[in-house]
Amino acid sequence: MMKNGFFITFEGPDGAGKTTIISMVAKELKGALLTREPGGIDIAEQIRKVILDKENIAMDSRTEALLYAAARRQHLVEKVKPALEDGKVVLCDRFVDSSLAYQGHARGLGIDEVYSINQFAIDKMMPDLTIYFDIEPELGLQRINKNKGREVNRLDLEHLDFHQKVREGYHMVLERFPNRIVKIDASGEVNDVYSTTMDVIKEYLFKKEPSK
Repeated sequence: MMKNGFFITFEGPDGAGKTTIISMVAKELKGALLTREPGGIDIAEQIRKVILDKENIAMDSRTEALLYAAARRQHLVEKVKPALEDGKVVLCDRFVDSSLAYQGHARGLGIDEVYSINQFAIDKMMPDLTIYFDIEPELGLQRINKNKGREVNRLDLEHLDFHQKVREGYHMVLERFPNRIVKIDASGEVNDVYSTTMDVIKEYLFKKEPSK
C-alpha cells in the first residue's frame, strides 16, 4: 500500500531528552501525529507494561526482543500506517533502531538477528528520517536521577556498562544507516537541541517528496 506521509523517528540512550524534544517538535508541526514505542495503542501499551515492569527481572533477552517486535507490529498496523496513508507526518518516540541498540548490541543478541526479527514485524516499513540524540551515558543517567517526575523502568535500573553498550550499539546502527539517521549532540541546553532538531526536520521536509 502506498505511503504518502512522512515517518520520522527519534532515538537515543536513556536520559538523552528525546521525549522532551519530540513533544516540542509536535507542537511546532501542526497536524503531526505524536506516538511512542513500545505503546501508542492499547495492545502495545499492555505489552509495554510487561516489558518495563521493574518486577520482571527474570525476563529472558530474546523474550524482551520478541515482545518489543510484537508491540511494534500492532502499533504500526493500527496507528502508524493509517496516519501515513492519510498523508500525515508521524513522529515516533523510538522504533526499530532501539531494538538494534538495546537488544541487539547491549543484550548481546546480535544486531543482524534482532534486525531480522523486526523485518518480519514491520514488513520493510522503515522510517524516512531518524533523529538520534547522542549523549554520554553518565550524563544521561544523571538527568534521569534529577528528574523525579520521570517514569523509572526496568531498563533504567541497568548498570552503567549496559548503557555504555547501548550507546555503542547506536553508533553501530548509525554507521549502518548513514543516509537515514542524523546524529545530534544532546548534551547541551534543551532549547539548543530543539533548535538543531527543527532545522534538520524542516530541511528534510522541504527537500523531500513523501515516500511511495
